[in-house]
Amino acid sequence: MITNGKISRGTLLEILLVSTRLGLTSFGGPVAHLGYFHHEYIRKRKWMDEKGYADLVALCQFLPGPASSQVGIGIGAMRAGVLGGIVSFIGFTLPSVLALIIFALIFQGLEIDTGGWIHGLKIVAVAVVAHAILGMAKSLTPDLKRKAIALFALVATLLWQTAFTQVIVIILSAIIGLLLYHQQTREEENSYEFPISKSFAVTCLVLFFGLLFLLPILREVTSIEWIAMFDSFYRSGSLVFGGGHVVLPLLESEFVPTGWLSKDAFLAGYGVTQAVPGPLFTFAAYLGTVMNGWQGGIVATIAIFLPAFLLIFGTLPFWNSLRSNQKVKGALMGINAAVVGILISAFYQPIWTSSILEPLHFAFAAILFSMLVYWKLPPWVIVVVGALGGIFL
Repeated sequence: MITNGKISRGTLLEILLVSTRLGLTSFGGPVAHLGYFHHEYIRKRKWMDEKGYADLVALCQFLPGPASSQVGIGIGAMRAGVLGGIVSFIGFTLPSVLALIIFALIFQGLEIDTGGWIHGLKIVAVAVVAHAILGMAKSLTPDLKRKAIALFALVATLLWQTAFTQVIVIILSAIIGLLLYHQQTREEENSYEFPISKSFAVTCLVLFFGLLFLLPILREVTSIEWIAMFDSFYRSGSLVFGGGHVVLPLLESEFVPTGWLSKDAFLAGYGVTQAVPGPLFTFAAYLGTVMNGWQGGIVATIAIFLPAFLLIFGTLPFWNSLRSNQKVKGALMGINAAVVGILISAFYQPIWTSSILEPLHFAFAAILFSMLVYWKLPPWVIVVVGALGGIFL
């Protein structure tokens, strides 16, 4: 708790313990994470009221980056300021980061590129992303106009594959959404006070955009590998809407064609990431470790999550006025529809094309999908079954 500008050490320790327990047990992706947060922070501990939590979730859905991680950061900030947000993030994220770094180190030390379990993990990715597509399409493209925006995003990202395609598609979709949905019915909004100064928020936003434009320049001028890697992960964390599944094509296009790592290594890590709790963005820890050891894993994690920190701290004080703007709401509706198309594009290339090579693979993917969606088994069970099934396939 913040008292007279001072933060209690007991409060920070409490945030760390609670968020770490969530980081060890929160399986199931961002929607499930929000449910875990609501139960632990709102219903059980009453750190925020229902209105404040709803406002925070709305803000994080609007921003690019990992929504569940940003909600966790925001709750920590509401409890104990900026330092509370950092501590909350560490607790929620560190368990999966450590697990993926360890897996990547083991992966490098074994001759497993041709192992059947690798292909099994690729098929797991098919089932998981298919599930994500169905859920997001149902909520984000309920009408014909938004279905058309999703189709545009799908076609554009499939046929025009460059590092900037996704950014351009999102911008165009925002403009289309603004034109189509700028006259939505105005609803009464609840206001909420955030314990972050506007001057600090502006500093964070300036730093966010400064790094976004400066890092590519430094990358070209210096040709230093560490700067290039930091730039790739920072840009991926800055420009992705829709959460961890949508960051897949950005990361794949950054590192596989350039030879930083193989497609087998990439998809194996993506499959294993489904087995660990916490945010899917920790996939970066695995990628960085495969490329540059455990130091690379730490740098990659910092780089991909830094935009989430800067954006949540930079927008919290302004959210009350921003969220009541009807034009912003319309643009957001267009962006969310585009996310569905981008996700379908990633589902086809590289996930489907490198995983479903014969009818037996499709049948196995259908079994895994049913286990996940209809039998509602935990994701780690799906990963284990997928790996074992891959060996027998």
